[in-house]
Amino acid sequence: HRICSIEWYDPSAALLRRYQLLFYPKDGSVEMFDVKNQRTFLRRTKYDELHQEDLFVGNRVNVFSRQLDLIGYGDQYTGNKLGSKKERTLAMIKPDAVNKMGDILQMINDANLILTKAKMTKLTWKQAADFYTEHQTKSFFHNLVQFMTSGPVVAMELMGDEAVSVWRRILGPTDSGVARKEAPPSLRAQFGTDGTRNAGHGSDSLASAARELEFFFPSTAGHGPANTANCTDCACCVIKPHAISEALTGKILHSISAAGFEISALQMFNMDRANAEEFLEVYKGVVTEYPNMVAELCSGPCMALEIRGTDAPKTFREFCGPADPEIARHLRPDSLRALYGKTKVQNAVHCTDLPEDGILEVHTYWHLIHPHISISE
Repeated sequence: HRICSIEWYDPSAALLRRYQLLFYPKDGSVEMFDVKNQRTFLRRTKYDELHQEDLFVGNRVNVFSRQLDLIGYGDQYTGNKLGSKKERTLAMIKPDAVNKMGDILQMINDANLILTKAKMTKLTWKQAADFYTEHQTKSFFHNLVQFMTSGPVVAMELMGDEAVSVWRRILGPTDSGVARKEAPPSLRAQFGTDGTRNAGHGSDSLASAARELEFFFPSTAGHGPANTANCTDCACCVIKPHAISEALTGKILHSISAAGFEISALQMFNMDRANAEEFLEVYKGVVTEYPNMVAELCSGPCMALEIRGTDAPKTFREFCGPADPEIARHLRPDSLRALYGKTKVQNAVHCTDLPEDGILEVHTYWHLIHPHISISE
């Protein structure tokens, strides 16, 4: 069996509790041991939703609707078996390719990398200069900083086997012209223009990755460059955890852009039960699925989007389609829920339901996502 050290935030006691999770690959059963009280917390039970490939340090897994953070391997055997090649890297979509982020996320997914953090941000001159500080004596430095501050970027943490080199391979050669000759399927060949306007950035080593991830997603004080939400005349959309775990994020973003909407802010985060209940409060007592809707929203990472377009709250709600994907497939076969939804609860996206909720909901949402409020970025 495999042994992992895990932490679970117990909301009722407002405490972080530590357990050992034992996973038995032969029959897919799990067992949990309470470290502090030295007793079994969960007897060995078959649990089909957990897979061996989910067990790596830094991942968050869901076991019987509890979100558990994997913080270590319980023994050397487990570490060698599960963790040897796992790496994290910073991937950034540059201003010239932000409108292609759906396609880029699909390329990331096709390469078996997992998106663990994401945030759209607009860098200030100082932030861009700090980020590229190693290039400050180079002739192209001024142009690079100017370009990197010309529009929003999307910063992402990617995780997977040899993530640093895999992501750099997806990017292709630095010069987009060279990329078109030497690596036509690469990201820069498809979406880049030249050596500066080259669609994406990737850390060049594990040390750079650690530094660059800390720049965008600080582990200590603060929360790095702010997201781009501005909450005016826009709709709020949340890609639900089931859609993220089914690797539909890229397809959903692509569909949204292809329908003519602008994604003006984006952030990935985990929501706890209290926040999910507050956010979905308007449905309490109105729809019977309310408890299941709350459970789904806190079952794993979500992605919040701010959507702009002509009369966005109304037109985007129509584009999401009826809440029930079965009905959506009959009435609006091209809608997001028709294409990507499974059930009324797992219907791919949550969106602003009432026009007057649009701005209020976007405010609530980005306020909820703010790291000061019990949601980890």
